[in-house]
Amino acid sequence: MTTRTTRAEPLRAATPGRRGRYGAPAVLLAPFLLLFTACTLVPVGYAVHLSLYTEQRGGLGFGGTETLFTGWGNYARALRDEAFLDGFVNIALYCLMYIPVMIGLALALALLVDSTLARAKRFFQLALFIPHAVPGIIAALIWMYLYTPGISPVLDVLEALGSRPDPLGSPLPAVVNMALWQWTGYNVVIFYAALQAIPREVLEAAVVDGAGPVRTAFSIKIPLIRASLAMVGLFTVIGSLQLFTEPMILHGTAPGVTSAWTPNMYAYTAAFERSDYGLAAASSVLLAAAAAILSFAVTRLTRPRSDRRKEAAA
Repeated sequence: MTTRTTRAEPLRAATPGRRGRYGAPAVLLAPFLLLFTACTLVPVGYAVHLSLYTEQRGGLGFGGTETLFTGWGNYARALRDEAFLDGFVNIALYCLMYIPVMIGLALALALLVDSTLARAKRFFQLALFIPHAVPGIIAALIWMYLYTPGISPVLDVLEALGSRPDPLGSPLPAVVNMALWQWTGYNVVIFYAALQAIPREVLEAAVVDGAGPVRTAFSIKIPLIRASLAMVGLFTVIGSLQLFTEPMILHGTAPGVTSAWTPNMYAYTAAFERSDYGLAAASSVLLAAAAAILSFAVTRLTRPRSDRRKEAAA
């Protein structure tokens, strides 16, 4: 009897330990999982469900609407629509122009703020971040005002100097400029925080070895913040695919910005102007799939070579 009691006691004592070990993470993760399910998984599932159906009016339009199952029909309609495909072309051109300029400019400004010669670093951080604090739609309206001839003080000054620019004649650079103004300062703060995390003894050793500011920046600082560069690149790619506010504000003012200038605008037009919710849902799912594929590609390309070699060897 004594032997059985002593063997059972450790088992009973171990049971609450296991419950506590897995119970605490479950309690902490439960709010996130609930919000993630309610705000992400459920809407995505509902969008996929909508994309498989279409509404059709019966008779001469007086018989009401009928919901028909079309399967992949809405996806085929979206992929055959030149307006939808042209939206991806515009996004690709936007990414080629915007991402290198934004990352390069943000990195250069962060390195300048982090340099030993910089003064009033807190002020410059705040000044660079303020444009991001302005809501996107407000910033787009301000830039539309500055882009419009006849009411823009900037264009009036340039015209008085003999130059007559037409920013809205080519909408792509105008949209890129609006995005640069809003997001560069935000990424400067991220890069600057990463630069501040570099051990000071590493930088001091570089100075002792005779490395100047430029050599230190390119040989030490930039390689050590590679993870931050990859993160900003990933988030920028995802955000670029979701481009909507800036071209939507310019739509109607800039002749080159159509109602389907981006995939997001195409889905918005299909849903709220043509009431074609199946096509809008299908185009949204295709956009989400493109974002997932590009995110995976960027993540793979920005991984350290050592990690790639280990994965290839395994």
